[in-house]
Formats: sequence, C-alpha cells, structure tokens
Amino acid sequence: MNDPARYLILVEGSPLSNYSAWSPDLPGCVATGATVDKCVAEMRKAIAGHLEVMAEHDEQAPEPTGPGVYVEHDSAAA
Repeated sequence: MNDPARYLILVEGSPLSNYSAWSPDLPGCVATGATVDKCVAEMRKAIAGHLEVMAEHDEQAPEPTGPGVYVEHDSAAA
C-alpha cells in the first residue's frame, strides 16, 4: 500500500486579519481562513480538489519536494 503524499503548505497572516496558505508544490492552489486551523482545513480541501482536477485532465500529481524546516535566528548573536 502506498503512503499518501505529504505536500508542504505555508501559512501566512495574523489574528488581526486573516490567514492564507499555499503550497510550493502545487502552483495556484491556495486557501484562506479566519484561524490557522480553519486555513489548514481549507487548504486540505483545496489540495484534494486541485489533485482531482489534475487527474481529470490526465496530469500527473507532482512529487512533494520535502519537509519544511524552521530556522531560529538570535538577533543578539548576529
């Protein structure tokens, strides 16, 4: 059994406005939400729909590029 693809998403925004998400692996696939959790949930739906449309057009789903990594920066050490 194949493992499901895990696509990296990036979430931007703040509680003062709204959150938006996009995936570097799926150009044009975006979602928004009032909270991070809602944004992620909407992005899951957007990815599913995006891949479904690709399949309908006989396009192969792209391979995920890999995991994201957080990098800390200590301004006092710079």
